[in-house]
Amino acid sequence: MFETLKRLSLGACLLTLAAGVLLYTDKASRQSAQRVGVVKPQTRVAVVQHASLLALEQGVEGMLESLAARGYGDGNKLRIWRYNSEGDIGTANTIAREVTTGNFDLILTASTISLQTVANANRNGGRTLHVFGVVTDPYAAGVGIDPTNHLNHPPYMAGAGSIQPVEQIFRVAKRMRPELKSVGLVWNAAEVNSMVQTKLARKICAELGIQLIEGNAENSMAVIESVKSVIARGAECMWISGDVAVTTASDQVLEACRRAHIPVFTVMPPLVKGGSLFDLGANFLEIGKHVGSIAADVLDGKKASEMPIDDYVPVVFLYNETALNGLKDHWEIPADLKQKADGFITATTTNLPMLKAKAANPTHAPTAPTR
Repeated sequence: MFETLKRLSLGACLLTLAAGVLLYTDKASRQSAQRVGVVKPQTRVAVVQHASLLALEQGVEGMLESLAARGYGDGNKLRIWRYNSEGDIGTANTIAREVTTGNFDLILTASTISLQTVANANRNGGRTLHVFGVVTDPYAAGVGIDPTNHLNHPPYMAGAGSIQPVEQIFRVAKRMRPELKSVGLVWNAAEVNSMVQTKLARKICAELGIQLIEGNAENSMAVIESVKSVIARGAECMWISGDVAVTTASDQVLEACRRAHIPVFTVMPPLVKGGSLFDLGANFLEIGKHVGSIAADVLDGKKASEMPIDDYVPVVFLYNETALNGLKDHWEIPADLKQKADGFITATTTNLPMLKAKAANPTHAPTAPTR
Protein backbone atom coordinates (compact mmCIF):
# COMPACT_ATOMS: atom_id res chain seq x y z
CA MET A 1 0.00 0.00 0.00
CA PHE A 2 2.81 2.38 0.96
CA GLU A 3 4.67 1.61 -2.28
CA THR A 4 1.55 2.30 -4.30
CA LEU A 5 1.05 5.71 -2.67
CA LYS A 6 4.73 6.50 -3.21
CA ARG A 7 4.47 5.73 -6.93
CA LEU A 8 1.31 7.83 -7.24
CA SER A 9 2.95 10.80 -5.50
CA LEU A 10 5.99 10.53 -7.74
CA GLY A 11 3.74 10.48 -10.82
CA ALA A 12 1.83 13.53 -9.65
CA CYS A 13 5.07 15.42 -9.05
CA LEU A 14 6.30 14.53 -12.54
CA LEU A 15 3.00 15.71 -14.07
CA THR A 16 3.17 19.00 -12.15
CA LEU A 17 6.77 19.53 -13.24
CA ALA A 18 5.87 18.85 -16.89
CA ALA A 19 2.94 21.24 -16.77
CA GLY A 20 5.18 23.94 -15.33
CA VAL A 21 7.70 23.47 -18.11
CA LEU A 22 4.96 23.67 -20.74
CA LEU A 23 3.51 26.85 -19.24
CA TYR A 24 6.93 28.46 -19.11
CA THR A 25 7.80 27.60 -22.70
CA ASP A 26 4.35 28.71 -23.91
CA LYS A 27 4.76 32.05 -22.11
CA ALA A 28 8.12 32.56 -23.75
CA SER A 29 6.73 31.76 -27.20
CA ARG A 30 3.80 34.14 -26.69
CA GLN A 31 6.13 36.94 -25.61
CA SER A 32 8.29 36.31 -28.65
CA ALA A 33 5.26 36.33 -30.95
CA GLN A 34 4.14 39.67 -29.54
CA ARG A 35 7.61 41.13 -30.10
CA VAL A 36 7.57 40.24 -33.79
CA GLY A 37 3.92 41.28 -34.25
CA VAL A 38 2.40 37.86 -34.93
CA VAL A 39 -0.20 38.34 -32.20
CA LYS A 40 -1.63 41.87 -32.43
CA PRO A 41 -5.29 42.22 -31.49
CA GLN A 42 -7.07 45.04 -33.36
CA THR A 43 -10.41 46.72 -32.89
CA ARG A 44 -12.66 46.06 -35.87
CA VAL A 45 -14.37 49.20 -37.17
CA ALA A 46 -17.04 49.57 -39.88
CA VAL A 47 -17.32 53.00 -41.51
CA VAL A 48 -20.68 53.45 -43.23
CA GLN A 49 -21.78 56.34 -45.46
CA HIS A 50 -24.86 56.67 -47.65
CA ALA A 51 -23.46 58.24 -50.83
CA SER A 52 -20.35 59.54 -52.54
CA LEU A 53 -20.98 63.20 -51.70
CA LEU A 54 -18.14 65.53 -50.79
CA ALA A 55 -19.86 66.46 -47.51
CA LEU A 56 -19.87 62.81 -46.44
CA GLU A 57 -16.35 62.24 -47.76
CA GLN A 58 -15.12 65.17 -45.70
CA GLY A 59 -17.01 63.98 -42.64
CA VAL A 60 -15.48 60.50 -42.83
CA GLU A 61 -12.05 61.94 -43.54
CA GLY A 62 -12.31 64.11 -40.42
CA MET A 63 -13.37 61.13 -38.30
CA LEU A 64 -10.39 59.06 -39.41
CA GLU A 65 -7.98 61.99 -38.99
CA SER A 66 -9.06 62.48 -35.39
CA LEU A 67 -8.85 58.78 -34.62
CA ALA A 68 -5.33 58.57 -36.09
CA ALA A 69 -4.25 61.64 -34.10
CA ARG A 70 -5.36 59.83 -30.93
CA GLY A 71 -3.36 56.72 -31.85
CA TYR A 72 -6.18 54.77 -33.52
CA GLY A 73 -5.00 54.50 -37.10
CA ASP A 74 -6.02 51.87 -39.62
CA GLY A 75 -3.53 49.00 -39.29
CA ASN A 76 -2.33 50.29 -35.93
CA LYS A 77 -4.91 49.71 -33.21
CA LEU A 78 -7.77 49.51 -35.68
CA ARG A 79 -8.76 47.46 -38.71
CA ILE A 80 -11.23 49.46 -40.80
CA TRP A 81 -13.81 48.27 -43.31
CA ARG A 82 -15.48 50.89 -45.53
CA TYR A 83 -19.10 50.69 -46.75
CA ASN A 84 -20.97 52.99 -49.15
CA SER A 85 -24.55 52.33 -50.28
CA GLU A 86 -24.26 54.91 -53.11
CA GLY A 87 -27.66 56.38 -52.28
CA ASP A 88 -29.57 53.10 -52.55
CA ILE A 89 -31.78 52.45 -49.53
CA GLY A 90 -31.95 48.70 -50.15
CA THR A 91 -28.17 48.49 -50.16
CA ALA A 92 -28.08 50.69 -47.05
CA ASN A 93 -30.31 48.24 -45.16
CA THR A 94 -28.20 45.28 -46.31
CA ILE A 95 -25.03 47.00 -45.10
CA ALA A 96 -26.69 47.87 -41.79
CA ARG A 97 -27.61 44.25 -41.16
CA GLU A 98 -24.10 43.11 -42.08
CA VAL A 99 -22.26 45.48 -39.74
CA THR A 100 -24.53 44.79 -36.73
CA THR A 101 -24.09 41.01 -36.64
CA GLY A 102 -21.46 41.24 -33.90
CA ASN A 103 -18.38 41.00 -36.13
CA PHE A 104 -17.44 44.65 -35.48
CA ASP A 105 -16.44 46.37 -32.25
CA LEU A 106 -17.41 49.86 -33.41
CA ILE A 107 -19.53 51.34 -36.22
CA LEU A 108 -19.03 54.89 -37.52
CA THR A 109 -21.76 56.36 -39.70
CA ALA A 110 -22.00 59.50 -41.83
CA SER A 111 -25.45 60.80 -42.90
CA THR A 112 -28.93 60.68 -41.42
CA ILE A 113 -29.95 57.64 -43.47
CA SER A 114 -26.87 55.70 -42.35
CA LEU A 115 -27.65 56.60 -38.74
CA GLN A 116 -31.22 55.36 -39.14
CA THR A 117 -30.51 52.11 -40.98
CA VAL A 118 -27.69 51.09 -38.64
CA ALA A 119 -29.58 52.12 -35.51
CA ASN A 120 -32.65 50.13 -36.57
CA ALA A 121 -30.60 47.02 -37.39
CA ASN A 122 -28.58 47.44 -34.21
CA ARG A 123 -31.71 47.21 -32.05
CA ASN A 124 -32.18 43.64 -33.22
CA GLY A 125 -28.52 42.80 -33.71
CA GLY A 126 -25.52 42.79 -31.43
CA ARG A 127 -26.07 46.37 -30.17
CA THR A 128 -22.58 47.25 -31.33
CA LEU A 129 -21.06 50.56 -30.22
CA HIS A 130 -22.22 53.14 -32.76
CA VAL A 131 -20.82 56.67 -33.21
CA PHE A 132 -22.53 58.89 -35.80
CA GLY A 133 -22.05 62.27 -37.45
CA VAL A 134 -22.97 64.48 -40.43
CA VAL A 135 -26.60 64.26 -39.30
CA THR A 136 -28.96 67.23 -39.52
CA ASP A 137 -31.24 66.40 -36.60
CA PRO A 138 -30.63 63.13 -34.73
CA TYR A 139 -33.50 63.90 -32.34
CA ALA A 140 -35.99 63.72 -35.22
CA ALA A 141 -34.44 60.62 -36.77
CA GLY A 142 -36.54 58.16 -34.75
CA VAL A 143 -33.58 56.30 -33.24
CA GLY A 144 -34.36 56.84 -29.56
CA ILE A 145 -32.55 60.12 -28.81
CA ASP A 146 -34.46 62.45 -26.48
CA PRO A 147 -34.63 66.01 -27.87
CA THR A 148 -34.86 67.54 -24.39
CA ASN A 149 -32.52 65.27 -22.42
CA HIS A 150 -29.49 64.57 -24.59
CA LEU A 151 -28.19 61.95 -22.17
CA ASN A 152 -31.29 59.87 -22.80
CA HIS A 153 -30.36 57.68 -25.76
CA PRO A 154 -29.45 54.04 -26.47
CA PRO A 155 -26.48 53.24 -24.17
CA TYR A 156 -24.37 51.91 -27.04
CA MET A 157 -24.77 55.08 -29.15
CA ALA A 158 -22.84 58.37 -29.24
CA GLY A 159 -22.34 61.17 -31.74
CA ALA A 160 -23.36 64.71 -32.68
CA GLY A 161 -26.04 66.51 -34.64
CA SER A 162 -25.28 69.27 -37.14
CA ILE A 163 -28.44 71.15 -38.00
CA GLN A 164 -27.87 73.56 -40.87
CA PRO A 165 -28.21 77.38 -40.44
CA VAL A 166 -31.40 77.58 -42.51
CA GLU A 167 -32.70 80.84 -41.06
CA GLN A 168 -29.33 82.53 -41.58
CA ILE A 169 -29.05 81.42 -45.20
CA PHE A 170 -32.42 82.94 -46.16
CA ARG A 171 -31.53 86.19 -44.42
CA VAL A 172 -28.31 86.31 -46.46
CA ALA A 173 -30.26 85.70 -49.68
CA LYS A 174 -32.62 88.54 -48.77
CA ARG A 175 -29.65 90.84 -48.24
CA MET A 176 -28.27 89.97 -51.67
CA ARG A 177 -31.66 90.72 -53.22
CA PRO A 178 -33.96 92.78 -50.94
CA GLU A 179 -36.78 92.47 -53.51
CA LEU A 180 -36.72 88.65 -53.30
CA LYS A 181 -40.27 87.23 -53.28
CA SER A 182 -39.95 83.55 -54.20
CA VAL A 183 -37.46 80.70 -53.68
CA GLY A 184 -37.62 77.25 -55.23
CA LEU A 185 -36.94 74.07 -53.24
CA VAL A 186 -36.91 70.47 -54.40
CA TRP A 187 -36.70 67.83 -51.69
CA ASN A 188 -37.30 64.16 -50.92
CA ALA A 189 -40.07 63.64 -48.37
CA ALA A 190 -38.55 60.27 -47.40
CA GLU A 191 -35.48 61.98 -45.94
CA VAL A 192 -35.95 63.14 -42.35
CA ASN A 193 -33.02 65.54 -42.63
CA SER A 194 -34.70 67.19 -45.62
CA MET A 195 -38.06 67.42 -43.86
CA VAL A 196 -36.45 69.16 -40.87
CA GLN A 197 -34.78 71.76 -43.08
CA THR A 198 -37.91 72.30 -45.16
CA LYS A 199 -39.95 73.10 -42.04
CA LEU A 200 -37.31 75.61 -40.95
CA ALA A 201 -37.34 77.15 -44.43
CA ARG A 202 -41.13 77.51 -44.39
CA LYS A 203 -40.95 79.33 -41.07
CA ILE A 204 -38.28 81.85 -42.05
CA CYS A 205 -39.83 82.41 -45.50
CA ALA A 206 -43.15 83.28 -43.86
CA GLU A 207 -41.34 85.78 -41.64
CA LEU A 208 -39.47 87.39 -44.55
CA GLY A 209 -42.45 87.51 -46.91
CA ILE A 210 -40.96 84.94 -49.31
CA GLN A 211 -42.99 82.31 -51.13
CA LEU A 212 -41.34 78.89 -50.89
CA ILE A 213 -42.19 77.07 -54.12
CA GLU A 214 -41.74 73.37 -53.39
CA GLY A 215 -41.31 70.33 -55.55
CA ASN A 216 -40.76 66.70 -54.58
CA ALA A 217 -38.31 64.12 -55.91
CA GLU A 218 -38.16 60.62 -54.49
CA ASN A 219 -34.71 59.98 -55.98
CA SER A 220 -31.94 61.75 -57.89
CA MET A 221 -33.40 60.75 -61.29
CA ALA A 222 -36.62 62.63 -60.52
CA VAL A 223 -34.88 65.81 -59.39
CA ILE A 224 -34.41 67.60 -62.69
CA GLU A 225 -38.05 67.41 -63.77
CA SER A 226 -39.13 68.74 -60.40
CA VAL A 227 -36.61 71.58 -60.65
CA LYS A 228 -37.95 72.56 -64.08
CA SER A 229 -41.48 72.55 -62.68
CA VAL A 230 -40.51 74.79 -59.77
CA ILE A 231 -38.77 77.23 -62.13
CA ALA A 232 -41.83 77.28 -64.40
CA ARG A 233 -43.98 78.20 -61.37
CA GLY A 234 -42.00 81.41 -60.90
CA ALA A 235 -39.05 80.69 -58.59
CA GLU A 236 -36.60 83.62 -58.67
CA CYS A 237 -33.81 81.41 -57.35
CA MET A 238 -33.23 77.87 -56.08
CA TRP A 239 -32.16 76.63 -52.67
CA ILE A 240 -30.41 73.26 -52.31
CA SER A 241 -30.84 71.93 -48.77
CA GLY A 242 -29.01 68.95 -47.31
CA ASP A 243 -31.26 66.57 -49.22
CA VAL A 244 -29.13 63.64 -50.45
CA ALA A 245 -31.20 62.95 -53.58
CA VAL A 246 -31.03 66.59 -54.73
CA THR A 247 -27.39 67.09 -53.78
CA THR A 248 -26.48 63.98 -55.75
CA ALA A 249 -28.03 65.67 -58.80
CA SER A 250 -26.64 69.13 -57.97
CA ASP A 251 -24.77 69.49 -61.27
CA GLN A 252 -28.06 69.11 -63.16
CA VAL A 253 -29.83 71.52 -60.81
CA LEU A 254 -27.13 74.15 -61.32
CA GLU A 255 -27.27 73.73 -65.09
CA ALA A 256 -31.06 74.04 -65.20
CA CYS A 257 -30.92 77.23 -63.13
CA ARG A 258 -28.10 78.60 -65.28
CA ARG A 259 -30.27 78.14 -68.35
CA ALA A 260 -33.13 79.91 -66.57
CA HIS A 261 -30.76 82.75 -65.52
CA ILE A 262 -31.56 82.38 -61.83
CA PRO A 263 -29.04 81.84 -58.99
CA VAL A 264 -28.65 78.88 -56.63
CA PHE A 265 -27.70 79.03 -52.98
CA THR A 266 -27.01 76.01 -50.78
CA VAL A 267 -26.14 74.62 -47.36
CA MET A 268 -23.62 72.27 -49.00
CA PRO A 269 -20.11 73.74 -49.34
CA PRO A 270 -18.41 73.73 -51.82
CA LEU A 271 -21.12 73.83 -54.50
CA VAL A 272 -19.79 77.29 -55.35
CA LYS A 273 -17.24 75.34 -57.39
CA GLY A 274 -20.09 74.12 -59.60
CA GLY A 275 -21.69 77.53 -59.95
CA SER A 276 -23.83 78.29 -56.89
CA LEU A 277 -23.94 81.95 -55.86
CA PHE A 278 -23.15 81.17 -52.24
CA ASP A 279 -22.94 78.30 -49.78
CA LEU A 280 -23.71 78.81 -46.12
CA GLY A 281 -23.51 75.54 -44.26
CA ALA A 282 -21.56 73.24 -42.04
CA ASN A 283 -17.83 72.62 -42.25
CA PHE A 284 -18.12 68.87 -42.64
CA LEU A 285 -14.41 68.20 -42.20
CA GLU A 286 -14.46 69.84 -38.78
CA ILE A 287 -17.65 68.02 -37.86
CA GLY A 288 -15.95 64.76 -38.78
CA LYS A 289 -12.97 65.61 -36.59
CA HIS A 290 -15.30 66.31 -33.67
CA VAL A 291 -17.11 63.00 -34.16
CA GLY A 292 -13.76 61.21 -34.48
CA SER A 293 -12.77 62.59 -31.08
CA ILE A 294 -16.00 61.20 -29.63
CA ALA A 295 -15.16 57.80 -31.14
CA ALA A 296 -11.64 57.98 -29.68
CA ASP A 297 -13.11 58.73 -26.24
CA VAL A 298 -15.27 55.61 -26.56
CA LEU A 299 -12.26 53.53 -27.59
CA ASP A 300 -10.35 54.95 -24.62
CA GLY A 301 -13.01 53.47 -22.37
CA LYS A 302 -15.50 56.28 -21.85
CA LYS A 303 -19.05 54.96 -21.68
CA ALA A 304 -21.28 56.02 -24.58
CA SER A 305 -24.22 56.04 -22.16
CA GLU A 306 -22.56 58.89 -20.24
CA MET A 307 -21.99 61.08 -23.31
CA PRO A 308 -24.70 63.62 -24.26
CA ILE A 309 -25.65 63.81 -27.93
CA ASP A 310 -25.43 67.54 -28.66
CA ASP A 311 -25.25 69.74 -31.76
CA TYR A 312 -21.92 70.78 -33.22
CA VAL A 313 -22.14 73.10 -36.24
CA PRO A 314 -19.05 75.06 -37.33
CA VAL A 315 -20.43 77.24 -40.15
CA VAL A 316 -18.72 78.08 -43.45
CA PHE A 317 -19.65 80.90 -45.84
CA LEU A 318 -18.42 80.80 -49.45
CA TYR A 319 -19.42 82.98 -52.38
CA ASN A 320 -18.97 82.85 -56.14
CA GLU A 321 -18.91 86.29 -57.74
CA THR A 322 -18.92 84.84 -61.25
CA ALA A 323 -22.39 83.38 -60.64
CA LEU A 324 -23.78 86.92 -60.81
CA ASN A 325 -23.09 87.03 -64.55
CA GLY A 326 -26.13 86.61 -66.77
CA LEU A 327 -28.81 86.64 -64.06
CA LYS A 328 -32.18 88.03 -65.12
CA ASP A 329 -32.60 89.86 -61.78
CA HIS A 330 -30.21 92.07 -59.86
CA TRP A 331 -28.25 90.30 -57.11
CA GLU A 332 -25.31 91.77 -55.20
CA ILE A 333 -22.91 90.38 -52.58
CA PRO A 334 -22.55 93.01 -49.81
CA ALA A 335 -19.01 94.07 -48.91
CA ASP A 336 -19.32 93.04 -45.25
CA LEU A 337 -20.31 89.51 -46.28
CA LYS A 338 -17.29 89.30 -48.56
CA GLN A 339 -15.06 90.29 -45.65
CA LYS A 340 -16.51 87.55 -43.44
CA ALA A 341 -16.27 84.83 -46.09
CA ASP A 342 -14.21 81.68 -45.47
CA GLY A 343 -13.56 81.34 -49.20
CA PHE A 344 -14.54 82.80 -52.54
CA ILE A 345 -14.40 82.62 -56.31
CA THR A 346 -13.98 85.75 -58.44
CA ALA A 347 -13.21 86.27 -62.11
CA THR A 348 -9.48 86.19 -61.33
CA THR A 349 -9.12 84.25 -58.06
CA THR A 350 -10.28 81.02 -56.46
CA ASN A 351 -9.62 80.84 -52.73
CA LEU A 352 -11.24 77.84 -51.06
CA PRO A 353 -8.64 76.77 -48.48
CA MET A 354 -10.87 74.65 -46.26
CA LEU A 355 -12.20 72.45 -49.01
CA LYS A 356 -10.17 69.31 -49.32
CA ALA A 357 -11.15 65.68 -49.40
CA LYS A 358 -9.64 62.45 -50.55
CA ALA A 359 -10.95 60.40 -53.44
CA ALA A 360 -14.35 58.78 -53.13
CA ASN A 361 -14.50 55.53 -51.22
CA PRO A 362 -15.09 52.12 -52.74
CA THR A 363 -18.66 50.89 -52.66
CA HIS A 364 -19.91 48.16 -50.36
CA ALA A 365 -16.86 46.33 -48.98
CA PRO A 366 -16.53 42.89 -50.59
CA THR A 367 -15.49 40.93 -47.52
CA ALA A 368 -16.64 41.54 -43.95
CA PRO A 369 -14.65 40.23 -40.99
CA THR A 370 -15.62 37.09 -39.10
CA ARG A 371 -14.99 36.23 -35.51
